[in-house]
Amino acid sequence: MERRDFIGTTILASLSAFIPVEARNFLILESDPKLSEFEKSLSPVGRALEFEDYYVWCNSPIEGPDGKIHVFFSRWPKSKGMGGWLNGCEIAHAVAEKPEGPYEYVSTILAPRGTGFWDGTTCHNPSIHFVEGKYALFYLGNSNGKFDTKRIGLATADSLYGPWERPNEPLLQPGKEGEWDDYITTNPSFLKHPNGEYWLYYKSLDKEGYVHPKFNIKGNRKYGLAISKSLNGPYERYSGNPVIDFHKMGNNQQCEDAFVWYEDKKFKMLARDMGVFGMDKGLYMESKDGKHWSKPQIGYQELSKYITQPDAPKHLNRYGRSERPQLLFQKGKPTYLFTASQGGKYETASAFIFKIN
Repeated sequence: MERRDFIGTTILASLSAFIPVEARNFLILESDPKLSEFEKSLSPVGRALEFEDYYVWCNSPIEGPDGKIHVFFSRWPKSKGMGGWLNGCEIAHAVAEKPEGPYEYVSTILAPRGTGFWDGTTCHNPSIHFVEGKYALFYLGNSNGKFDTKRIGLATADSLYGPWERPNEPLLQPGKEGEWDDYITTNPSFLKHPNGEYWLYYKSLDKEGYVHPKFNIKGNRKYGLAISKSLNGPYERYSGNPVIDFHKMGNNQQCEDAFVWYEDKKFKMLARDMGVFGMDKGLYMESKDGKHWSKPQIGYQELSKYITQPDAPKHLNRYGRSERPQLLFQKGKPTYLFTASQGGKYETASAFIFKIN
């Protein structure tokens, strides 16, 4: 270590004993080179979409032509516990006058259709977009209440209030046997490319027995890209897939819940960290072409860096972290980050919102 670095570190460590926790956290944040500029722009707003009888997840916002903020979110009965997202989730619509809320439930727009349908037992992972005069809601469905039939689909409507037309077949099936994505397709993230193409990022995972030395993570999650000339497909896989693959880092590092957008002539991505910096953080990456991505930085941190919460209830094993990052755009710029987090006044799960400064 350089002498000046040693002196600076020693002084900061000595001073920290006399600095309040909140201020000390601020100093650490500002000096941490792993933190992205995106993370430094965040300020916590708080929880929204808390319902006494439901877990709430996957909160995807959009500004409507009425000037209101519309959120499409996953919810399932509290009686099912956290695992209910896999075998009894529906996608609902709520609206507020401003991004911070309060939000009022409008209706359930997609519910499981029952036996014989690809989305017969759950509808999850909504991601809402306005594309060429239509509202496009990408989502996840499964047909048997289990992990192995997860598929991505697309519902469309002329109005945020519906009616919604949903497909009889998934938008993106798994790859061929033996390919990296031959198991499932899930966690959709969509953007309209500047060249006019429709780009769909998706997660799949292998079933090999990788083991993280610190975290209990099964399989290894990777991201692929599928491209279409039309919103409704067909979507063809990019030959260079997977575009996000951390397993070569060692220690079974990976990510999920990616959200991709295009801003300032760059592709940008937020994702949930799974073992790179920690299980309770988010990741941020950039790309010039949307196919080759930078090394990850921290996109957002565990909630304890932003707010003080009660101790974790015993039944909530993901307490303290934010998942499923989704952005609200206003006048073409991201203004708020919506995430999903366990906890809240009903000890279930709700939206947690950050303002982007």
